[in-house]
Amino acid sequence: MRTEAAGLFYWFLKWIAIGPVLRLLFRPVVEGADNVPDEGPAILASNHLSYSDWMFMPLTLSRRVTFVAKAEYFTSPGIKGWFQKKFFSGAGQVPIDRASGSAAEGALSSARAILEEGDLFGIYPEGTRSHDGRLYRGKTGVARLALETQVPVIPVAVVGTNVVAPPGKKFGRFTRPLVRFGEPLDFSRYEGMENDRYILRSVTDEIMYEIMRLSGQEYVDLYASKAKELAAKARKEAAELPVPESGPDEDASSAGRTEPKPEQKKAS
Repeated sequence: MRTEAAGLFYWFLKWIAIGPVLRLLFRPVVEGADNVPDEGPAILASNHLSYSDWMFMPLTLSRRVTFVAKAEYFTSPGIKGWFQKKFFSGAGQVPIDRASGSAAEGALSSARAILEEGDLFGIYPEGTRSHDGRLYRGKTGVARLALETQVPVIPVAVVGTNVVAPPGKKFGRFTRPLVRFGEPLDFSRYEGMENDRYILRSVTDEIMYEIMRLSGQEYVDLYASKAKELAAKARKEAAELPVPESGPDEDASSAGRTEPKPEQKKAS
């Protein structure tokens, strides 16, 4: 599935071009790396705080970690598109397989191919980055993938990357990101039940609970994409509110003010 040239470029980026710089500047901390098998397929299910997550998490492991990415990253025309394709291919990304008809099914198809090769596959069950640092409800694709392939799921917590690269910014400030790997989760007890939506939800929630425990994040039982929509709507409504001509303090002081009464003359 991946060319030898792309594989060489991955290790070049990790050990020569980008990896050493990230290690020197940010000195990432890793815990529980021994929970990741030295060989064989596994799913690394992580929280998603920043675009830099896909750089720091694989940086802490000796094995290659592959993610799926938008097909547009690999099909853009021109010189820029060619460089973009080469970079993402070499950086451990594969395009979503659109032959399945939908982005979700395409991502699962690409993921299955990676796991069948005995490799590590990285996935963000929330489906998108958290806009406020909280952990949101996981989508059931990770559960379906785990039950269909019968490979272990390793929960992963990445902490501090939203400080390095906050949402909406290319760079924030320096900190030491923490990558924490939990113990592998075995869902072989649900073999053959990958089409049961209640089982899929239960497995996904178990994975998200472990990620929450590892990351210490506040959990919100709402999809991250919906939470972003609600936050954007709230900001828009707040911006459309009329600006009062006088502040609330001035209004309050005016409301409680009384005209001074003329002083009564004393009786002589």
